[in-house]
Parts: sequence; structure tokens; C-alpha cells
Amino acid sequence: MSKNNRILVTGAGGFIGGHLVKAFCRDGFEVRAVDIKPLSEWYQLFPDAENLTLDLKSLDACRQATDHVALVYNLAADMGGMGFIELNKGACMLSVLINTHLLIAAKDSGVERFFFSSSACVYNGDKQKDWNVTALKEEDAYPALPEDGYGWEKLFSERMSRHFREDYGLITRMARYHNVYGPQGTYQGGREKAPAAICRKVIEAKLSARPEIEIWGDGQQTRSFMYITDCVKGSRMLMESDFADPLNIGSSELVSINQLVDIVEDIAGVKLERRYNLSAPKGVNGRNSDNTLTRKVLGWEPSTSLRDGLELTYHWIYDQISENRLLEMGAATAIKPPRRLKETVLR
Repeated sequence: MSKNNRILVTGAGGFIGGHLVKAFCRDGFEVRAVDIKPLSEWYQLFPDAENLTLDLKSLDACRQATDHVALVYNLAADMGGMGFIELNKGACMLSVLINTHLLIAAKDSGVERFFFSSSACVYNGDKQKDWNVTALKEEDAYPALPEDGYGWEKLFSERMSRHFREDYGLITRMARYHNVYGPQGTYQGGREKAPAAICRKVIEAKLSARPEIEIWGDGQQTRSFMYITDCVKGSRMLMESDFADPLNIGSSELVSINQLVDIVEDIAGVKLERRYNLSAPKGVNGRNSDNTLTRKVLGWEPSTSLRDGLELTYHWIYDQISENRLLEMGAATAIKPPRRLKETVLR
């Protein structure tokens, strides 16, 4: 991939997009970074990139974004963890406008290659009912029964990307991500995914000296989790490959949510009482990535162990929470002096 080619990264103010921009800037590429959020709200911001705030649901905005661009990495979507996507199906479906308009603009602008970030949520739900799930192969997306809302949007956008390749000659690549986590990601507010949520809950329990944690579901549901550096590497390798069909980009290290909590507790050096919220969103019972095709196509698969990735993630979230608490304490002290000091002054 020539460094003379300008790269567009959409969703650049988010988690994966921000890490992708960071990697391209580090490697000396010319990058245009686009997100709907104001620059002040981007997770990471790099002065070496051309940073734009655009609403890519608009075709005109997509034309502006793809102007004089050779490569497009589309990571823009309204999404979050299970707590968000189960309760915001309509908002998730509207992301179909982003990929549709970006494809149109990319075709008209002469873009050379187009990358679409899909999701393991496209897989047939009937194949994910058992905690001891059989790892999902790419062929398991059909017959179609994806996650309602978010999964349907991703599956439709995969088909749209395929047909733009077949009908218009636009080279498209599609990655099915499996639960990406790591530093610089969402860890609170309702859009966070399980690894970040568990890290935050353990940290809050430790800092508040309340030795308990709420777990969504019964804790037996199983998942695989991919560290962010593996996600970035796999995405770039797929984009540069000759493989045209959707491909799993995910770890094959399967754990239960209870085991995930075990690991984070061990990192934190605590043991917490577990309260299971059986009415909370929990998604499918089991989901894992079959990397047979990934190894064949790319000669690679994600390799960062969950323990190693969680340790880095835990310490980053711990620093964020600790810093925010200090800032809040400082602000409270500046605005309202302690009562004892105030009474002394009055006397």
C-alpha cells in the first residue's frame, strides 16, 4: 500500500477508528479522519491527520469525505454493547445510511478499496443457544437470523458491499469483528462492552470498599474477546489481501462471563460477592470465532491472550476513574469549602 494514497477512516472519533488512525499516522500515511462527534469528544485526536466532523448519513457529507481518497475504512456506526443495541434497534438500523451513501460516494470518487467493519452479530441466533457453543464459521451467517436491529444492519451492509464489488468493480473487504476491547474505549455510560464494564465495576467496588458486583445474566454465557491491537492488524491485513468475502477477525479464546470476572478480580487483587441480574440484556448464550479460514487467508489470527489484554485495559480504566475522582474532589473543594473550615472562619 503506497504511502502516497490518502486513507479515509470513518468513525475515527470512536474506539477502533481512533486506534486505526493512530496506526496509520505512526506509519507515515496521509489520513483523513471523520466522525459525527465534535472534535472535543473524540476518544483520540491526532494533529497529523485531517480531522473532520461530518454526519455520514448524508450523501453530500460522504462525497466530501471520499473526495481525493484512495482507501476507505468504514467504522462509522451507532452502536455499543448489548445494553445499547438491545434497546436501540431503530438507531442501529439507521447506520445502513452511512455504509450505503459511503459506497455510492466511493464509487463515484474512484476509491480503490473499501473496508466495511461488520460484526459477529450477523450470525444465525439458532447456532448460539448453547454456552458450549461450536465456534462460528463464516458460512454460519445463513440462513439469516442475525441479532435484531444491529445484526440485520450489518448483514445488509455486507450484501451491499458485495454487490458494489460485483456491479461496479469497487474492491470491498468485510471483517466480522468479535467483541473488541482495550484502552481508549468506552467503559461507562451504557455503550460499554463486557470487558470494560467488568473492569469498571471491579474498580468501583475496590475504590468504594463495597465487595460486590452486579453481573448481567447468570454469568454462564460465553464469548471470545479480541484485543484492539489484534483488531487493527487483522483489519489492515484483510484490506490488503485478495479475499473478497466476509472474514472473522476475532479471538478464539472462549470464556464465560464468570471466568471474565475471575480474571479481572485476580488482576485487581480482590474477591467480590456476585449479584446476578437476570432481567438485564445478555445477548446470545454463546459466541466464538472459528479462525480456520482466517488462518488460511491471512496466515495469521489474533494472538493476544485475554489475561494480557485485560491487564492493560484494567489499568487504563483504573487511571481514568482515579483521575476523574480527584478532579471531582478538587472541584467540590474549590466550590464548597469543608463545613469545619467555614465554621472556623465565621467564628
